[in-house]
Amino acid sequence: MSEANRSARKTLEGVVVSRSGDKTIKVAFLYKVPHPLYGKEVKRRTILHAHDEANAAKPGDKVELMQTRPLSKTKRWRVIRVTETAKVALGAAE
Repeated sequence: MSEANRSARKTLEGVVVSRSGDKTIKVAFLYKVPHPLYGKEVKRRTILHAHDEANAAKPGDKVELMQTRPLSKTKRWRVIRVTETAKVALGAAE
């Protein structure tokens, strides 16, 4: 596969919510949409399962994802890089 085709794939940035098994993370992709009747912007989120080959991402980290071929029943994304590490890990303050 040429590099030009690979760069045409979708990329997203989200926050790691949890680690679910070896080399798998759950990432929350946050976005806003206008309410259909009132027009106010409403927060929405989508949870994506992503492949983390290096097991580098921890909960709370911001990661960049790239769309890829189906790797399992739910995994369709893979981690390109960790853009920002968490100040305090999610769940550590409990």
